[in-house]
Amino acid sequence: LTARSAVTVSVDGSTIVLRSNAVPDHKSPYWGTGNALYEAPHDGMVVNPNRIVSQTLTLRVPANPTVASSASDTPMGPIGMAVNGVPLFNQYAAGRSPLTSEIATFDRYNGHPQQTGQYHYHLEPAWLTAGNGPSSLIGVLLDGFPVYGPKETSGAAPTGLDSCNGHTHATADVPAGLYHYHVTTVSPY
Repeated sequence: LTARSAVTVSVDGSTIVLRSNAVPDHKSPYWGTGNALYEAPHDGMVVNPNRIVSQTLTLRVPANPTVASSASDTPMGPIGMAVNGVPLFNQYAAGRSPLTSEIATFDRYNGHPQQTGQYHYHLEPAWLTAGNGPSSLIGVLLDGFPVYGPKETSGAAPTGLDSCNGHTHATADVPAGLYHYHVTTVSPY
């Protein structure tokens, strides 16, 4: 049997409730050799000792988010959910350390599981941008704003990003424009 992502979206008053089993819908060495979605580690990858385990992930985000007057640090653990149900984590490893040493443990789609088996992405989810395009919707963060790939709909690199790598600009989903984030190659990614 293979585990597949399962995402449900519901409305509870002024809150959108996102639920998933937090497992990726792609291959990874972290599935373990007995799983149909297992693939061997890529060259140079250092496999951490954890394996992917189905979770119960529930995130509540505002249906009508507002841009904060100033940036604030994100919590450890899930800061959002990708469209495939995988949690999005911030730019830190455990203890708010830089990701420098953890990056070697990322599979080819830039994800890995933590100690309880919760698979997650810290960087651009390459599975999503490779399959859906570099300007595609990646997911939504806890503040209710969407996060997109590293490119604008036009294919150009985003410009005018704030310290959180966000800006107000047209997207394929909202041609009139809205505040949103982009995954980048610089912290906070």
